[in-house]
Amino acid sequence: MPDAVVIPGRMFGPAAPLLMYAGDVAERRGATLHRHYWSAEPPDPSQPPVEQWVRDDVTPLLDPLGDRPPLLVAKSLGTNAASLAADRSLPAVWLTPVLTMPWVAAALGRATAPFLLVGGTADKLWDGDLARRLTPHVLEVEGADHGMYVPGPLTDSIAVLSRVVVAVDDFLTAIDWPGSHP
Repeated sequence: MPDAVVIPGRMFGPAAPLLMYAGDVAERRGATLHRHYWSAEPPDPSQPPVEQWVRDDVTPLLDPLGDRPPLLVAKSLGTNAASLAADRSLPAVWLTPVLTMPWVAAALGRATAPFLLVGGTADKLWDGDLARRLTPHVLEVEGADHGMYVPGPLTDSIAVLSRVVVAVDDFLTAIDWPGSHP
């Protein structure tokens, strides 16, 4: 059975709607979900030490999962795990990745496993041009902020959540994840 590891952002845990539904897509494909909670308050997320802190916090969850590479599903702060994904050749779904942090962009640039990038044009941490250079798997939502909220009625933002779910499902189909079941 495949595994999927859900890594939260800084403000909300792994059961926040964006992460919850993205993880649910993997679970409906037969994955065992592992929802990660941070062990402590992270260091300044705009400074390079945060990358090692995220690695150190997430690695103990990944190590016992065995030979089959898990899918990583992460948001914002959790996208600092991109270096782990690159080192271990793990497929990933990066929700509102912090593409303006050079160490995250560099880790994504050296990834060998496929990954999906999801972000919005109103998010100051998103770089749509860079996203499209890094991977063919991109969902960019016009007007969406870092929480993937768009202006207008709340139902418009809920519709964005639906688009994210479809994008995750389409990505997993495109990369044949989890592939054949044992």
